[in-house]
Amino acid sequence: MLGIHPGTLRRWEFDGKISADRTPGGHRRYNLTALMELAGKKVEEAERGRTTLAYARVSSHDQKADLERQCQVLESFCAAKGWPFELIRDLGSGMNYEKKGLKQLLKRICAGGVDRLVITHKDRLLRFGAELVFALCEQFGTEVVIINAKGDSTYEEDLACDVLEIITVFSARLYGSRSHKNRHAMKALKAAADAIQEG
Repeated sequence: MLGIHPGTLRRWEFDGKISADRTPGGHRRYNLTALMELAGKKVEEAERGRTTLAYARVSSHDQKADLERQCQVLESFCAAKGWPFELIRDLGSGMNYEKKGLKQLLKRICAGGVDRLVITHKDRLLRFGAELVFALCEQFGTEVVIINAKGDSTYEEDLACDVLEIITVFSARLYGSRSHKNRHAMKALKAAADAIQEG
């Protein structure tokens, strides 16, 4: 909640900034209201130094050109808006929640130091679960800017996009295998994806 090391909480307790109850086993238990008050003070103190973070991601090393294009778009967009910004580059699958850049991004958002998050497309953040990150942004006062955001879509369009993303992920996993069976399955998935797009 506060984006600080547990040792800092122990030091604050020693200094009298916060109190904690002790369990029979010696574990500390903090009052949620007191923590929220501390979090509010921390955010107020950090607001002067809040920054814009631009986030770019590709899945593999052979997509370096795409990563550079994303970075150029982000840099141009932020410069045109007059926003001082920092750029986080990430490498890894959109299904991987352990990426170094993503973890850094989440840590800084939860610390209350990010004024806005800028991405080129929603799926550059995560294939699934981006809404959870957006909810965190809302909680910590971080504006989310998606440069190539689609307008309002219907339920059917959202469902079709979700199915296409699932097919894309499984196709990528099958692609690495050379077996005839997996190549046949990948062709069937591609045909299904094309049919959904056309429909």
